[in-house]
Amino acid sequence: MADLEIKNLHVRVEDREILKGVDLAVSKGEVHALMGPNGSGKSTLANTIMGHPGYEITDGQITFRGEDITAAEPEDRAQAGLFLAFQYPAAIPGVSVANFLRMAINTRRDDDPIGVKEFGVDLKHATELLHVDREFTSRHLNDGFSGGEKKRCEILQMAMLKPEVAVLDETDSGLDIDALRTVAEGVNTLHNEVGMGALIITHYQRILHYIEPQFVHVMLEGRIVREGGSELVEQLEREGYDFLREEALASDG
Repeated sequence: MADLEIKNLHVRVEDREILKGVDLAVSKGEVHALMGPNGSGKSTLANTIMGHPGYEITDGQITFRGEDITAAEPEDRAQAGLFLAFQYPAAIPGVSVANFLRMAINTRRDDDPIGVKEFGVDLKHATELLHVDREFTSRHLNDGFSGGEKKRCEILQMAMLKPEVAVLDETDSGLDIDALRTVAEGVNTLHNEVGMGALIITHYQRILHYIEPQFVHVMLEGRIVREGGSELVEQLEREGYDFLREEALASDG
């Protein structure tokens, strides 16, 4: 059984069905890419995986590490080892990056809060691993951060929390080439260092020039219509999504 397993997932937002029977499995140590044009349902899947209350599951199941989390609260999913990197991370003025990281770690440790020394050692390792200036962790969380700094902060959160599986929801959107490399290098480092699994959700191919997925899934109109390896990314770059739309129409007909 995969660590994160999605079976026949149907999701409605208000009166509109967005996901129409999605099956997907992601395990620790695997890098998956979920691609598709805008409006295909990719972000709906990301938000549903993390338990956003605005998305109603009408059929199907989500399991994580053998436990049914279909109806679990977002904090319970995070505590179990799921992580979502947002397209637009929120700012929290008055809370330093370091304090936020320590609070986040403690929510996963229940009644065994991390000690100051242990936290300091872990933070030093993470900042060195990701080539982040230690002074960065004294700044207020995402307050006045550039797009690249927000992404660097999320990668640092991943390094400290060590999730089993991280979902990156269009985290490459609007990034310049340097920030894109920062995200890619961070994901590659954490995949290699701690075996983190990743589901990279994107409608661009460019981030996949820096992170080579082992598995590629293509979503159109709420369904996964094609699966393959990294060669599928190259095909989409050459041909776009039109050939898959035509195939889907032909099969429906």
